[in-house]
Amino acid sequence: MKAPARYQVGDFAITVVSDGELRLDGGAVFGLVPRVLWEPVVGPEQIDAQHRIPLGLNCMLVRRGSDLLLVETGMGNKHTPAVREKVYPGDYGHLLAALASVGVAPEDVTTVANTHLHADHCGWNTVRRGNEVVPTFPNARYFVQAGEHEAATHPNERTRGTYFAENFTPLMDSGQLDLVEGEREILPGVHFVPTPGHTADHASIVLSSRGETAIYTGDLVHHAVQIERPAWIPAFDVLPLVTLETKRRLADRAVRERALLICVHNAYPGVGRLTEREGRRKFVPE
Repeated sequence: MKAPARYQVGDFAITVVSDGELRLDGGAVFGLVPRVLWEPVVGPEQIDAQHRIPLGLNCMLVRRGSDLLLVETGMGNKHTPAVREKVYPGDYGHLLAALASVGVAPEDVTTVANTHLHADHCGWNTVRRGNEVVPTFPNARYFVQAGEHEAATHPNERTRGTYFAENFTPLMDSGQLDLVEGEREILPGVHFVPTPGHTADHASIVLSSRGETAIYTGDLVHHAVQIERPAWIPAFDVLPLVTLETKRRLADRAVRERALLICVHNAYPGVGRLTEREGRRKFVPE
């Protein structure tokens, strides 16, 4: 298990906890970018025989006062062995153990936010208990964009392989799901901000406190180089040209506010700042 990584942003105490690691096709992660360009960035030693590269599953725990917010819940543990082997290979399912290592039980979490509802971001939203699938965090309100929930509950041929109803339908049944329209402050100083492109209603989490900013990027960034080079966009994105504009805006804000960036799929813990020198931007791990 990876050791928790801790950061302070104003009044927010941030802990990055890991659900593990997912391996996905490198060509899909980098889209139109030729392998001859992305392979040196990733490192040949990181690429397996099936051309897959490792992606972190970095979840963000935020504490301030009595609020305990969990952003993203990783892959979870509900996939069958066949799905884990062929569709979503990797070493994951460790989030609850990671939370326990920092003294957090599922009952302690007051708020859960999902940037979107793809399988690798909301798997631990629910857990299988006997023949039932129930919310993992019984005392939490769960937040997701309303448009994303609509897309997830009505998948098409392209999206049905990543939207699994068992990750979100039980939340509606239990009355714990809060659907958000556009930008919204879900807790004091915690803004749910639309960042479309990866999906039409993808959103990021922005923490603001005492003049400091942290941004959990969600799938706006799959690898650190993609925040440095806006045109490097995954094949997964349903609206790639929208991603380009969204990423430009977020990168500008990150530089302007010296924001702490928490990137879900970067190598653990996936945290750093975007710097700019002589017109070139660089993600610097923190």
